[in-house]
Amino acid sequence: MTHRHPRLVALVFFFALAVLQTWPLATDPAHLSRNDNADTVLNEWILAWVAHQAPRDPVHLYDANIFYPDHDTLAYSESMIVQGLMAIPLFAAGASPVLVYNLLLLAGFTLTGWAMCVVVARWTGDWIAGAGAGVLMAFNAHTLTRLPHMQAQHVEFLPLALLALDALLHEPRVRHAVWLAIWFVLQGLTSNYLLVFTATALVVATLARPEDWWGRARLQKLAPYAALAVATAGVVLLPFILPYVHAYRDLGLVRSLDDVALYSASWRDYLTTPARFHYWLWSHAFFSSTGLFPGFVGLALTGVALATGALRDRRARMCLAFGVAGVALSFGPAMPGYAILYDLLPPLQGIRGAARFGYLGLVAVAVLGGFGLAALRRRRPAARGRLAVSGAVLVLLVLEPLSIPIDYVHFDRIPSIYRTLRLAPPGAVVEFPMYPPGHPIDNARYMLNSTVYWKPLVNGYSGYLPVSYNRHYDAFSTFPDPGAITALRAAGVRYVFVHFDALPDATGQAIRRSPDLISVTTDGKIALYRLAGGRRP
Repeated sequence: MTHRHPRLVALVFFFALAVLQTWPLATDPAHLSRNDNADTVLNEWILAWVAHQAPRDPVHLYDANIFYPDHDTLAYSESMIVQGLMAIPLFAAGASPVLVYNLLLLAGFTLTGWAMCVVVARWTGDWIAGAGAGVLMAFNAHTLTRLPHMQAQHVEFLPLALLALDALLHEPRVRHAVWLAIWFVLQGLTSNYLLVFTATALVVATLARPEDWWGRARLQKLAPYAALAVATAGVVLLPFILPYVHAYRDLGLVRSLDDVALYSASWRDYLTTPARFHYWLWSHAFFSSTGLFPGFVGLALTGVALATGALRDRRARMCLAFGVAGVALSFGPAMPGYAILYDLLPPLQGIRGAARFGYLGLVAVAVLGGFGLAALRRRRPAARGRLAVSGAVLVLLVLEPLSIPIDYVHFDRIPSIYRTLRLAPPGAVVEFPMYPPGHPIDNARYMLNSTVYWKPLVNGYSGYLPVSYNRHYDAFSTFPDPGAITALRAAGVRYVFVHFDALPDATGQAIRRSPDLISVTTDGKIALYRLAGGRRP
């Protein structure tokens, strides 16, 4: 890229790739969705809650409106603070949760690729090599199999944290320490998993560069600035970590080693890719729930980097080190020593999907692939030769992960009946049918509905199901008989939404006859009732 503004050109390039790789999402982002996956709906609700609550009452940010009357319920899943803050102007402009999710999805792909491009271009002095690295970083088997998980696409701060770490190790200064803390904090606030993965990458990367800290003189020079970075990041992150600490301590929200083993990687994951070409030919035989295939082009470029002496560069070496560490950790308890690390490092006890550590391997391939492409281009001194090599490699990098057209489901709108509660008096809400504890995912749509009115909701779906939900399900299971009505009143419920098309006819008739349920309004098969005599929460 010889343009006068290569960063801007790169940003446009990666936005265009984000549109291409998620096609046809950009043709109708307000209505195309992955709402067939409950995790997408959960994440749409999370974005909406953070955008709603952060400007109004940030002190109670984690006191989300689900699983009433529990507190800190946002901590039952990823809080995605950065993405939620990005969503504030979109919601203020009137965008729906689905539109916001889709726009941030495109932004995540764009910014992740762009950030890696900028960093590798800085390290290699080659913007084309940076572009190749950015494509490998943003568009790969892992990110493209996790469209329902917003946190998987926003990894834009990890490359910048690596850049700051390299600067700090090379020249310990306050400025470099502060930037390292900033990028680490921002990446940590996109995802708890990415907080752990980024910390792992930074620690392993530092250990892989002993020439920058080994020896008393070097260590004494570096230690104060490293401590400044750690302390700054810790102080800023503490308010966002404490709700999770309380959840782990008070609710036992700890992933056992048996749970981790179930969600650890296998060799099949490293052969899993949604890329159409690979899937049709061979990957379908190995397809698993976690895509970690690095791509043949990425592996080839990594091989070129290793063969041409890229490991003489400390930055390439540190990325290879954390890539190997990530792949090893992805196998969870099957990796010798994982159980010891699990006991020694509490953050690991919150990681159920250890397979996702494998993403660090893909990051390493992206960086080394950039070094490999730079080496190829240096070996073609003639402009025409460099152009041919560059064009061929970039085209292959873009085409190899293509999974389009991606299947989406249509989202129309949240039913208008939910707007009735916007200005209604305070009171908790419950929706029926209330789904059993063994299958709470169907409650996700109720959470999406609640983004219209934001009153406390007894229903919920998240990464953790509290004991209160089991208790309420048992108490309300005979709704609308007198015992269930009494339990609803005791729980502080004031409003009841009923989906008649999902209930037996006999139950629907009993609801319509109940003297304890005062009809407020109906909208097709959905009805809103006010509970006579209910107390406010």
